[in-house]
Amino acid sequence: MQQSIRLTISTMSNALIFSSTDDNRSFAFAAALMPELPEVEVTRMGLSAPLTGARIEAVYMGKPLRWPLQCLPQSLVGRTILGVRRRGKYLLMDLSEGLLLWHLGMSGSLRVWPRRPEPGLHDHFDLVTSNGCLRLNDPRRFGAVVYAPGQDSPQAQQLLGHLGVEPLEPGFEPPSFYQALHQRRTAIKPLLLGGAVVVGVGNIYACEALFMAGIRPTLSARRISRVRATALHAAIQQVLSRAIAIGGSSLRDFSGTEGQSGYFQLETKVYDREGLPCRDCGTIIRRRVQGQRSTFYCPQCQRA
Repeated sequence: MQQSIRLTISTMSNALIFSSTDDNRSFAFAAALMPELPEVEVTRMGLSAPLTGARIEAVYMGKPLRWPLQCLPQSLVGRTILGVRRRGKYLLMDLSEGLLLWHLGMSGSLRVWPRRPEPGLHDHFDLVTSNGCLRLNDPRRFGAVVYAPGQDSPQAQQLLGHLGVEPLEPGFEPPSFYQALHQRRTAIKPLLLGGAVVVGVGNIYACEALFMAGIRPTLSARRISRVRATALHAAIQQVLSRAIAIGGSSLRDFSGTEGQSGYFQLETKVYDREGLPCRDCGTIIRRRVQGQRSTFYCPQCQRA
């Protein structure tokens, strides 16, 4: 029986799952409905070590995914994986020539096998390397693997060009963040989810950051003061950094070590706490729908 490490972000099962077949153990925890920055970053960290430096030996494709590969599969053979990065919800696999962009869609999962097993019904892409086989399993086929000559190429920019700045990188600064908000009439909560100003701030993290900054989710972005924008900037970074540090909405890593797990939703102040007292002031947490997404907030702490 082959040993494998599996990382799954699945919005169908609403869980991020880590499992290891060597001891038949698996761990599953409820996660945010869509994989956002912390969950994708946890996946990136899990894939980086076993795949960096590996040489591609074969590529096998199943049923068509959301977008075409954009190159002949056999043309990838012989190239070396230099590393795995993240841009928004995309995993960027740098190759010795070009790069592969991976997106998990709604139900995609990635598994690294020591050797390539027989494909199943929903196994649609195998990247066989000198360090093992990376397999994409995607029942709904909303995921994708796309080749691009470089990150600045038209193929890559079609997917990445519209994304805002990364919230944990130097380009995300309070003054520019304030200016971006000041130019938009949209309510601040759906603006954060849209990803045009800053990427990776998913529903759970937007709710928590707005609470931390004391900003009501329905407030027009252009009405947020410079002081409040600076507070929100800091809150976004703090919430996301904390989520990554404890494994997003799941485990810290895929080793399954006892006592090393993390579960961000246990720490939320407002998210998914409708009808419960605010942890800070005792006021009952409310819920409303914005852009077809649930928004949770404290009417007392978030009066601004």
